[in-house]
Amino acid sequence: MQQFSFTHVENELISKFRKKINEAESTEDVKKSFVYCMQELFRKVSDGALEVRPDEISLKPDEASFFIGENIRSRTEFARVWNNSDLPRIVGRFAELALNQYKHLAKNPAKTEAKIRM
Repeated sequence: MQQFSFTHVENELISKFRKKINEAESTEDVKKSFVYCMQELFRKVSDGALEVRPDEISLKPDEASFFIGENIRSRTEFARVWNNSDLPRIVGRFAELALNQYKHLAKNPAKTEAKIRM
């Protein structure tokens, strides 16, 4: 079975994602940025065949992980790409970056509130 690599897509998205989460003003902003980035990632790796709704993928800070809904996981296009590529590791790296920023903002709520009031 052929293995696919999507490192080029990761490299294309990573700097914009880092910028987005570093500019996040709340933990909710971090979670939303993760979802939007994953939607774009899945769209790119599947050449548009995998449209992911915002409620089908999420960051799970309590579990230090991410969630991909059954509706997506059960799709043939998803399984083919997910099981035969580096996509799980790439999503994991994006989740790790987002979780680190989430924790940082969660520890400093005063900083977040100050940004909101400006």
